[in-house]
Amino acid sequence: MDYRKLTSHCGIDCFNCQVYRDNIVPELAEAIAARRQMAPEQVACDGCKVGGCSVLGERSCECMACVKARGHEFCFECEDFPCGILHPCAWHATDYPQNQKVYNLMRMKKIGVERWAREEASGSRERYARGVIVIGSGPKLLKELPEEMRTFFR
Repeated sequence: MDYRKLTSHCGIDCFNCQVYRDNIVPELAEAIAARRQMAPEQVACDGCKVGGCSVLGERSCECMACVKARGHEFCFECEDFPCGILHPCAWHATDYPQNQKVYNLMRMKKIGVERWAREEASGSRERYARGVIVIGSGPKLLKELPEEMRTFFR
């Protein structure tokens, strides 16, 4: 798998996205298609760098335009990183990975895109979506917590 090609400019792991061609399930494709008034076959995405983000629909991606205009491949290469485009937001935070972007990009900058993709991307996405905050320790998955803490977080 070409992880560089399947990691968006802004730090999203397209290869783990629910809408990525190899991951999408028919029910999700049908739901998105109905909302957007399009055929379910048109919903699946090949990755932001390959065919543009299908989640955006007809809108253009401000982040992609910015990265390309500055001659970079990823936002972390920019002298203005992190910028307002990557600012976290609480609105639908569990549905959209906006708040993961800066963390992902910082890890990519530190250990490299390919290593991040192979070793950390799916675990990071899972911690974000299903983790619980343990003050002083960051997000943890329930299965990682000692038994006495698991009952506290249920």
